[in-house]
Amino acid sequence: MNLQLHHVVTDITGKTGMCILRAIVAGERDPAVLASYRDRRCKSSEGTIREALVGHYREEHVLALRQSLALYDTYHEHVADCDRHIEAALAALADYAPLPPAPLPPARRADTNHNAPAFDLRERLFRVLGVDLTQVNGFGAYLVLELIAECGIDMARWPTAKHFASWLALSPGNKISGGKLLSSRTRRTKSRAAALLRLAANVIGRTETALGAYYRRLSSRIGKAKAVTATARKLALLFYNTLRYGWKYQDPGVDYYEARYRQRLVSNLHRRAKSLGYELAPVQACELRVS
Repeated sequence: MNLQLHHVVTDITGKTGMCILRAIVAGERDPAVLASYRDRRCKSSEGTIREALVGHYREEHVLALRQSLALYDTYHEHVADCDRHIEAALAALADYAPLPPAPLPPARRADTNHNAPAFDLRERLFRVLGVDLTQVNGFGAYLVLELIAECGIDMARWPTAKHFASWLALSPGNKISGGKLLSSRTRRTKSRAAALLRLAANVIGRTETALGAYYRRLSSRIGKAKAVTATARKLALLFYNTLRYGWKYQDPGVDYYEARYRQRLVSNLHRRAKSLGYELAPVQACELRVS
C-alpha cells in the first residue's frame, strides 16, 4: 500500500502501530485520523506519522493485512493459553514445595522481556525453588523457567557442580591417546540448556559486572567463542550451587574483579622473579634508592 509506517514507528506491534493497523482494517483511510492514534510516548511526531500513512489502500492489500492481523491475534491467544497452563503447573509444583525461608528479595532490575508471561513469573518460581535465581547476573525469570524445564529442579542427580557442567558439555574435553592430550575442546552437544547459557553469556559480556569483566578479559586473550563457553560454564556452576545449596549471589563488581586479576598477576611475577634469583620492588621504592 506504499505506507511507510515501519520507518517512523520503532515497533509496529506496539501500541501506536497496532492501533493504526486495526483502524485501517476497520475502514479508516484518512492519514490525519490514523496519525491521531499515536501514543504520547512515540518518538515520531503526529505530522511525521501522517505523511508516512499517505498511500493507496487497494482492497487486495487490505485483505492481506486483515488476514495477517487475524493470524497475529490467533497466535497471541495460543500463547496466552500456554501461559495459563504454565501458571497452573507452577502452582501445582508450589503446593508440594516447602515454604521459602525468606521473603522474595527485591528485583535486581526491571524485566523488559516482551515475551514474558502475563503473571508474575519471578514470584511463582521463587515459591517453587525457594531461591531467587534472577539475582544472578544474566538470569531473567523467563530464562530460569526454560532452564528448569530442561534440567529439572533436583540438582542432587549430579554429585557436584563440575558433573553438571560436564553434562552440559561446557567443561574442557580430555581426548588422550598414549598418555598425550590430543585435544581439550568441549564436546558437541544439542543441549538446549547449554545453548541458553551461552546466549546469557553473550549478554553478560556487555554488562559492567564481574562476570562481564571476566568475559571481556578472556575474549581479548583467547577469542570470543571460548570466552562464551567459559562464561556459560560459570553460569552453570552458579545455577547448580544456587539451586542445590541455596547460595545467595551478590555481584562483587568490575573493580573487585580487576583488583583480583592484578593481584594474581603480581603474585605470578614475584614467583617467577624469585625462581630466577631476583626480587621485585615497587617503582616508587626504586626511585627513592636512586636518589
